[in-house]
Amino acid sequence: MSDSRAPEGDDYSATVLGSHWFSGPPAPAGPVEPDRVEGSVLRFGPGVTAAMPAPFPLDAAVAVAAAPRRRRGAGLRRYALAAVVLAAVLAYLGWQRFGPGIEVHDVAVSTDPAGPGCDATADVVAVVGTDGRPGTLTYRWVRSDGTKSEELTERVPRGQREARLHLLWTFQGTGNYQAKAELQLLSPAQRTASVNFTYRCSR
Repeated sequence: MSDSRAPEGDDYSATVLGSHWFSGPPAPAGPVEPDRVEGSVLRFGPGVTAAMPAPFPLDAAVAVAAAPRRRRGAGLRRYALAAVVLAAVLAYLGWQRFGPGIEVHDVAVSTDPAGPGCDATADVVAVVGTDGRPGTLTYRWVRSDGTKSEELTERVPRGQREARLHLLWTFQGTGNYQAKAELQLLSPAQRTASVNFTYRCSR
């Protein structure tokens, strides 16, 4: 009768070899190649697609695409501001040209009460008070010797509330002459003012 126990003192190991059975073809040795490649999409089998990952983050792409829109918006705002400034300048110039004109408050004429000396010139001054708006005064001088000037103009700038108009009247010879100088304001309002003085020369 044989002893089924393993002998003592000997190096002994029992190995059971099993068999593994597989149904179907053996597993491929390498990676599976795709059926075809179209651009950045790899197609595996009919009707199945797999998108390649984007080469950069989508958030960055959206930011890059939105940047030109922001620049265009800034340009439009800049042009709008320039248009507003231009419109304001044109409105101001139009108001100066077509807005309310100069208004005359009073007119006074004066000269040296002693009158001019022999063969001298009298300086007759008319002072026209205004409201300070810009405008043009149209006037003429009329002298008592029967002469009068042509229509004259005086440009009054904005902020100036007084215009001084001069008449230089020269006398010659001996004797006495009662003189009168009159200012006739024609526009923007019709006003008159005058002054009397005496020319004396006895020699």
